[in-house]
Amino acid sequence: MEVRIGISQAARDVVLESNESPASISQQVEKAIANDALLSLTDDKGRTIVVPGSKIAFVEIGAQAAGRVGFAN
Repeated sequence: MEVRIGISQAARDVVLESNESPASISQQVEKAIANDALLSLTDDKGRTIVVPGSKIAFVEIGAQAAGRVGFAN
């Protein structure tokens, strides 16, 4: 599923595809914001994205991604 994270004072959002459940992502985001901790998510390619909880402006958790068309790996 697609996860979009808006970061305060940054021109672009962080977008990643994750295999985690929406409930798990939501829980991690809430914990990071409440505790002013780091939010650490892993995308579907195994890369880790780390965002400070104090800089999170919004998080949009999308629906499960449909099959992609093209030469994506």
